[in-house]
Amino acid sequence: MKQGIHPQYRETTISCACGSVIDSRATKENIKVEICANCHPFYTGKHKLLDTEGRVERFLNKYKKKS
Repeated sequence: MKQGIHPQYRETTISCACGSVIDSRATKENIKVEICANCHPFYTGKHKLLDTEGRVERFLNKYKKKS
C-alpha cells in the first residue's frame, strides 16, 4: 500500500433520528442517519412513519445552488 493516500480510519459516533447512538470506526468523524436497526420496521416488527424531512424539502436541499 502507498503511504499517505488512504483516509484515516478512526473512532466515530453514529447518531440516529430515534436517539440511538452507536460507537464504531469509519473514515468520517460524526455520522447522522435517519433510521437504524433499533427503529427500522423490519427489525422491530412495527410499522411507523419516520419522515424527519419532507420529500420535497429533501430534494430542494439536495439540489439547491450553492452561492
